[in-house]
Amino acid sequence: MAETTAAPEPDADPPAPVAVPAVGAESGVLGAPSRGSFAPTLLEVLRRLDSGPRGLTEAEAEARLARFGGNTVPARDAASWPRLFVRSMRDPFTAVLLCLGLVSAAVFAWGTASVILSLVVVSCVLRATGEHRADRSTAALRQLVATTVTVSRRADEDAVPAAREIPVDDLVVGDVIRLGPGDLVPADVRLLRASGLTVHQSALTGESAPVPKHTNDTPPNTGSGLFDQPQWCFQGSSIASGSATAIVTETGARTRFATAHGRTAGRPDPSAFDRSVHGVSWILIRFMLLTPPLVLMANAALRGRGLETLPFAVAVTVGLTPEMLPVLVTTSLARGASMLARTHGVIVRRLPALYDIGAADVLCLDKTGTLTQDQPVVDRSLGPDGRDGPDVLRWAAVNAWWTLQLADLPEPDALDEAILDAVDEDDLLAYDGIAAVPFDPSRRLATAVVRTPGRLGMHTLVVKGDTEAVLDRCVLSDEEHARLRDLAARQAEDGLRVMAVATADRPARTRDYTQADERGLTFRGLITLRDALAPTAAEALEVLTGQGVVVKVLTGDHPGTAARACRDLGIRVPEDAVLTADAIDVLTDDELSDVTRRTTVFARCTPDHKARITQALRGAGHTVGFLGDGVNDLPALHAADVGITPQGAADVAREGADVVLAEKDLTAIAHAIDVGRHAGGNIATYLRITLSSNLGNVIAMLSAGLLLPFLPMLPAQVLTQNLCFDAAQLTLAHDSPHPSVLRRPTVLRPRDLLRFITGFGLLNAVADIATFAVLAFTLHGLGRGDDEAVFHSGWFTENLITQALVMVLLRAGRLGAQSRRPGAVGWAAIALSVIGLALPPSPLGPPLGLAALPTGYYLLLSVVLALYTAALLMARTRHERTY
Repeated sequence: MAETTAAPEPDADPPAPVAVPAVGAESGVLGAPSRGSFAPTLLEVLRRLDSGPRGLTEAEAEARLARFGGNTVPARDAASWPRLFVRSMRDPFTAVLLCLGLVSAAVFAWGTASVILSLVVVSCVLRATGEHRADRSTAALRQLVATTVTVSRRADEDAVPAAREIPVDDLVVGDVIRLGPGDLVPADVRLLRASGLTVHQSALTGESAPVPKHTNDTPPNTGSGLFDQPQWCFQGSSIASGSATAIVTETGARTRFATAHGRTAGRPDPSAFDRSVHGVSWILIRFMLLTPPLVLMANAALRGRGLETLPFAVAVTVGLTPEMLPVLVTTSLARGASMLARTHGVIVRRLPALYDIGAADVLCLDKTGTLTQDQPVVDRSLGPDGRDGPDVLRWAAVNAWWTLQLADLPEPDALDEAILDAVDEDDLLAYDGIAAVPFDPSRRLATAVVRTPGRLGMHTLVVKGDTEAVLDRCVLSDEEHARLRDLAARQAEDGLRVMAVATADRPARTRDYTQADERGLTFRGLITLRDALAPTAAEALEVLTGQGVVVKVLTGDHPGTAARACRDLGIRVPEDAVLTADAIDVLTDDELSDVTRRTTVFARCTPDHKARITQALRGAGHTVGFLGDGVNDLPALHAADVGITPQGAADVAREGADVVLAEKDLTAIAHAIDVGRHAGGNIATYLRITLSSNLGNVIAMLSAGLLLPFLPMLPAQVLTQNLCFDAAQLTLAHDSPHPSVLRRPTVLRPRDLLRFITGFGLLNAVADIATFAVLAFTLHGLGRGDDEAVFHSGWFTENLITQALVMVLLRAGRLGAQSRRPGAVGWAAIALSVIGLALPPSPLGPPLGLAALPTGYYLLLSVVLALYTAALLMARTRHERTY
């Protein structure tokens, strides 16, 4: 078995003791090269660590552990429930309601103040409780990067090193550890010895294929990153094959794993929910700042009324305010989050993130584990002529099988496993294995020696590996060599992984086979492999397309590999829709924003590239979701409107996400988008209904206040009406929008909302003023002395009925598709109408200043309501055609 070993020069003087730098040193990884710098030699690393290949003594390890702390990645502390409660009060609209409640208390409108402040408290309690529960659920998912590690330590300076298992938390800088297949790398390490070592670094770089590692002190290539250096391994990666001994260079908060987490600790940009709330809040603030002075000045100028109209002005302002918004928003989001957790195992860590995911029109994701499984499958086997060659696959499988059996490998690597899965095991058993020379990253080959049936006295060498390495060992003319190399290059450019297969017949012998026997081979052909598609990916992509979500692939893989996976799944990827990191680096932010619109695949991306692309998409006006699971995805998770990770993601990635999936499955995201749009649609419906109705009432109140010798409605009546309407509107949180609402992102755009509430508010005001005319006609005909009470009662009844009509007719979805069953909203509208008709003549009417209405009023009111309904339907139809 080939093995590479690095050790200090034997003639070198013993390294002088050097204290380990304190935590927080600016050097980054101790002894590791930064981007663009030269890698230190092993001798330099050992000197800096004050350690050696024999490891530390127990006393040295205990001293370092006490001085520098355990090998734990710092986790962000979950916010306590009181802190979440206080944080929920920072919401701009909640702050507006608090101010309104305090103003109501200042003018001694205690009932109004009590109701408003109670709604604020209920909303904050619901929101804080939901987010606290999500934090607890996420904390239950936390996993250690590894649990134990094999370390070599000495009892004292003269003792022989002994291997033993210790908790990963007790690992210190300078420890010598042993790594084998399947082990998680517990810290940042520098290799001392390695044998056939390949490492999965996808959690750090996004590269799905295992990376060969060895101990040679090779200078970094120009432009290569730290993770490309073959002599270094980092926390968060895992051993795919081979074995190694390494020395720990960084632990805890100073590992690259932890450093990437720390870079994202800044305050995130406002999400789609934050922007929508701020926009709606400022609309309301402008209205509320304008309304009280307008009411006071108008009454003072035209009616000679003074500060006695202040309670009425405050009541009008309260009437304009959708005071149930915080409660309804929190209820809608909490209900959706609870349903996702219960039915799909999706945890929403931040309630507004559910709105954000429903508003998303772009979803950025990595290829590996999302569109594809983290395993390859055989695509084709090609003969030397480029045509299908079944024998090539058989010879490749013989090599994989007997290399596994004779080289004492614990399990086949992913490529060999794919080849073995593609053939019948009985075909392999026909060959008798003689010997094997296992794969070595330095020569990039694996060889199996077998006895072929029917060929006595002969052994067959079956060689499989890197195309160039195999071709160099075959008997070929220069033209044949160039042609086969071009054939392999075309397959690789098409996004396939390519392996070459060759054989050679040798006389049977008992002497061991070595690398020197891999000469004079006969080229058999090529094996091409592609990433296995995720079983639900194609269906989920079709659903996402139907939801109006555009998928962008941000990957560290080769551009051809990513584009191939997209094409296999039915995603159209033109040549100009693939962009590599090198091309991104030369673009300005404005140019990148323009390019992202037409680009589908971004390849060879670093963490900074992913974050920059995400920010560019947001800058272009998109609401962006990002699905990632590695440390390399952290910057992009924070840059997106909503960060999404699977349960099995790196711990720090899961802590930084807004939504945690049970599995890395696009189907779960599609479900989350549906639920988010469901909640967002109900919130938008509430705002449209409430604000348009309230604006109409305010216009009518101002008009009536200027025309009548008395207040058009008493403050107690305004409060009662608002309570009834608010209670009925809570059912909107349980409404089921029409499927058409779920086919597009639910984004609250303040300008569109202002246009809607202005148009429908004026229509509502016209209906109210028509009601005033009906009341004037009715009262003039009656000549009764209680005109004021009758007027209050007539408008009270009309207000509740028109608001019930608005609830039913302005719900989200097409008119022709409303359910024939009333549903929660329908029953609430019916109850609202019954209260409007029954309360004035009931015993509860007189205490509120209401009185029974004449029969003639109801007949004329029916005409007004019929005309209002027709106008409302016409306006809605026109609005839907326009928007």
